[in-house]
Amino acid sequence: MEWLKISTASEIVRVAVDEIVYIMADGNYCDLVLSNGSTHNMTFQLHYFEEYFARLRHNTFTRVGRSLIVNKRHIRVVNVPGRLIKFGGHTVSTSLPMLRMDKLGRDSLKELKKEMDEYEDRAKSD
Repeated sequence: MEWLKISTASEIVRVAVDEIVYIMADGNYCDLVLSNGSTHNMTFQLHYFEEYFARLRHNTFTRVGRSLIVNKRHIRVVNVPGRLIKFGGHTVSTSLPMLRMDKLGRDSLKELKKEMDEYEDRAKSD
């Protein structure tokens, strides 16, 4: 299992990468949302996480638009017209809300849907 370690002046956070559902950016801050429903507000920009995930052996993360990175393992629904991403599965808390992304462009969601199709195809062949 791979771990993400984030160290700041006041705390250190270690998270199993598989537990990360998504990361939502808001300026210089990001909300790291975990499968148990907890959220950690981090003082890092989104590109920090994107660079870290690119170094993983099994990278299941993808950037969607300017403000979101999602873990494809936890995605259950991508609805392009409704601009909706729903997460779920046996490891994801039922209290975790779906993301309604009014700011997210349809093209970004179409690309995510395409990536999910390819991701599922690769998972079946492994």
